Amino acid sequence: MAKRPEKPKEPKRVVLEKRFAGIPQGSILYVATPEIVAAYIRKLPPGARRSVEQMRRDLAKRNKADATCPVSTAIFIRSVAEVSLKQMAEGASADSVVPFWRVVAPGTPIAKRLDLDADWLDGQLAAEQD
Repeated sequence: MAKRPEKPKEPKRVVLEKRFAGIPQGSILYVATPEIVAAYIRKLPPGARRSVEQMRRDLAKRNKADATCPVSTAIFIRSVAEVSLKQMAEGASADSVVPFWRVVAPGTPIAKRLDLDADWLDGQLAAEQD
C-alpha cells in the first residue's frame, strides 16, 4: 500500500477542556507548526537569546491565545534544530540554517536531547555577537 503524502499541518487554537501542562481549563491554547517556530527563531536578532517560555508567550500573544502548547513547541524546536545540525554537518554555514541556538540554551531539556556539546550552543551565540 502506497503511503499518502502528509498534508501540511495548520496552526490552530483550541479551548482546553481540562488543565494541561500547567495551563488552566478553559484557556485558549495555540498550537504552532514547525514552520512557524522556525520563522520566529529566524527573526531573532543575531546574538540574542530568548527562552522557550518567552517564545511561547510571544506566539500566544500574536495569535490571541492564552498560551502556546509546550509539548508541540518543544518537539518542533528539536526538529528544527536537528535539521539545522544535519545541514551544517553536510557543509551548510551557520548563517544559512535556522539559528536554533537562539532559543536552545545549554542544560535545557531540549539541549540535552540534541547530539551536540552544550558549549557549542554558547559558542554559536557568541560568534554572532562578533
